[in-house]
Amino acid sequence: MRKRPIKISLRLNEQEHEHLKQQAMLSGFPMEVFLRALISGMNLRSRPLAEYAEIRRQLAGIGNNINQIAHVVNTRGFATKEDIAAVTTAQRVIWQIAKRL
Repeated sequence: MRKRPIKISLRLNEQEHEHLKQQAMLSGFPMEVFLRALISGMNLRSRPLAEYAEIRRQLAGIGNNINQIAHVVNTRGFATKEDIAAVTTAQRVIWQIAKRL
């Protein structure tokens, strides 16, 4: 037996149907899942753009570099000019990425 045995028919005009398809596509869910989520009162957000995955990877790499520098500085007990320059450069890159969003 099906988990959802009740079927509901809904009539839409062409404009409403296109809007529904577009909203479901933006959410990243199939139309049935999208409609069930709306009915249950879930707050749906648009699926993040594909470039966000690349941005997350870049930020993770920058964070790792900063952590490595921090580890060396803590072990050494002081920061060199190169350490400070590297962290400053990483910070600039982070701000550039944030401005793109």
